[in-house]
Amino acid sequence: MSMVGNLRKVADLARRSRRRVDLSHPARSPLGSTVVNCVVYRDGIRRPGTDTVEEAVRQTRKHRGGFVWLGLHEPGEEEFAGVAELFGLHPLAVEDAVQAHQRPKVEQYDDVLFAVFKTVTYVEHAELTATSEVVNTGEIMVFTGPDFVVTVRHGRHGSLGPLREDLEADPQQLAKGPSAVLHAIADHVVDDYVTVADAVQNDIDQVETDVFSPDTARNADASRIYQLKRELLELKRAVVPLARPLDRLATEPRSCIDKEIQAYFRDVADHLTRVTEQITAFDALLDSILQAHLAQVAIAQNDDARKITAWAAIIAVPTMVCGVYGMNFDHMPELRWRFGYPLVLGVIATACLLLHRGFKRNGWL
Repeated sequence: MSMVGNLRKVADLARRSRRRVDLSHPARSPLGSTVVNCVVYRDGIRRPGTDTVEEAVRQTRKHRGGFVWLGLHEPGEEEFAGVAELFGLHPLAVEDAVQAHQRPKVEQYDDVLFAVFKTVTYVEHAELTATSEVVNTGEIMVFTGPDFVVTVRHGRHGSLGPLREDLEADPQQLAKGPSAVLHAIADHVVDDYVTVADAVQNDIDQVETDVFSPDTARNADASRIYQLKRELLELKRAVVPLARPLDRLATEPRSCIDKEIQAYFRDVADHLTRVTEQITAFDALLDSILQAHLAQVAIAQNDDARKITAWAAIIAVPTMVCGVYGMNFDHMPELRWRFGYPLVLGVIATACLLLHRGFKRNGWL
């Protein structure tokens, strides 16, 4: 029961959002512009810092029972070549890690497991517009070997510094090896999906309120709905493809993953399923909102057309009468009568008033 409690404890720790030092900033990295951190862990305890990655690997393999966690941020081909040679990484996985823009996946190369996760973050905005960026994505590639974890991060967000601190606070969990780090990263990424999906729901609720509100329905902008659908599609591309890789991590036996930790990938998969269903519901809801908005626009256009037609009919009365009397014939009814002019004006006014009342009674005005 203590192991189960420790695993749940780490999962809870990974979900906490505390303001900490961002270890991903190059200016704070003593090992280079792309090396975020390089730490040796033995029995779950962080060992004193090393000057080079090679020294960290040498210490790990000399004492055994520990592993090295190397964190990189957007390395180039030349910068990553030495790391790939040092850890014996497969060229195909190395190419994916450097080039980025990969789908979430899990691949096995001999005794090294290569996993790709799409990271997401919600972009705060005061008001949703037709050009608002709602979701920003990045990537985390994780190489998991017998005695090492290499994480490659792409994008300006998704720092693993707070996650590293949470894991270091529980040495018993870190003592389980690199698979504990892989599980924590997967859980961290999926928890971010949940947070972003909840934030996007607020935007959808606001758009829905604007569309169905009597005061703002006419001013609702369809481009805002389209923009939200585009951003939701970006979130969907990050979330949905991860289902299969997580299922493989939870069900397929692997030498580099502790069996006790493997079972907890099912919990991460359950959270991912919840987010996937939520995003699918969002997509359907936005379709309904868009259709309702277009229907409202069509109804408004019909109302405008009826009003224009009614006013045209009213204006046609004085136009016709004035057109007849403007012909300047000598023999026209009441042309020489003193009260002919007021009589014509009265007939015009009466006819227009009757038409106006009739159109208004029928809802055309």
